[in-house]
Amino acid sequence: MKTVFVGAGGGYDQVEIGVSEAREPGVGEIKVRLYASSLNYHDLMVVTGGMPPLERRIPMSDGAGEVIAVGEGVSEFAVGDHVVSTFFPDWLDGEAQFVGFSRVPGDGIDGYGREQVTAPATAFTLAPKGYSHAEAATLTTAGLTAWRALIEDGQLKAGETVLLQGTGGMSIFALQIAKAAGARVIVTSSSDDKLQRLSEMGADEVINYRKDPDWGATARRMASGRGVDHVLDVGGPDTLEQSMVASKVGGHIAIIGVLSGINSQLPIVHALAYQLRLQALIVGSRRQQQDFVRAIELNGIRPVIDRHFALDDIVTAFEYQASGQHFGKIVLDI
Repeated sequence: MKTVFVGAGGGYDQVEIGVSEAREPGVGEIKVRLYASSLNYHDLMVVTGGMPPLERRIPMSDGAGEVIAVGEGVSEFAVGDHVVSTFFPDWLDGEAQFVGFSRVPGDGIDGYGREQVTAPATAFTLAPKGYSHAEAATLTTAGLTAWRALIEDGQLKAGETVLLQGTGGMSIFALQIAKAAGARVIVTSSSDDKLQRLSEMGADEVINYRKDPDWGATARRMASGRGVDHVLDVGGPDTLEQSMVASKVGGHIAIIGVLSGINSQLPIVHALAYQLRLQALIVGSRRQQQDFVRAIELNGIRPVIDRHFALDDIVTAFEYQASGQHFGKIVLDI
């Protein structure tokens, strides 16, 4: 079967299209014909060498497809079921028990940049009914991160205000989830065109952070002057202080991304004065993904897919992602 590999150390010059063998499923396993994967910042870091694999690796942490064989003892899935992978195949429920990415497909273990995979049944959940494989492939990382940040960790309530950053897949999912929950949403971007699209999707207020470097104070004023209830921070060092300025007393800040770097100085006095709750997170558990899938089937949320690329064009896809032109998710068709 066609398979993408990236060599130890990463880099576009280490990406190759080869072949691998898919074994038949053993006890408790399923075999899946993969049809789609989606690109995430984490995948970009692995492939480009920002967070390089320690050995030759099959990349891509998201995978969606159809069950084509079922091993002994598997009752949750049947041949023909449409499924989507989980980011942490060993984190089924409860509190997180894992440090880093050692058990994450496409990083610590082989991922879904291939045509078929055999894995424990618990490494997948059912995909939402009516979703295409491409749509389902956007849920594993971006969709579940937004769901956990707002619903699981944030306990989002109708009438609260949410501040989002950018127009990547996670932020757009968060906009859709927040609006479905009855929240008011403020979104920042450096592109007026993208801000217009966000408004058309339901964003209540938008801010061009390039034109307004004090966007945290602006968001606070937009939230009746008391500050926002929840911030999903994807920027890291360059955005965290403004996220804190935007927050209400006792506000919740989900620390999700490191787009501007990995080292940050925390304004500890402000955090103490406003009694902020800073919650770092990496995606979520299998049970949380199952909850998210059920919610999707009830509320009709569908992902925004910017562009599709063939598996052979994976480097071009990552170059497009790195350019920052996209609005929503980028999908690999397998």
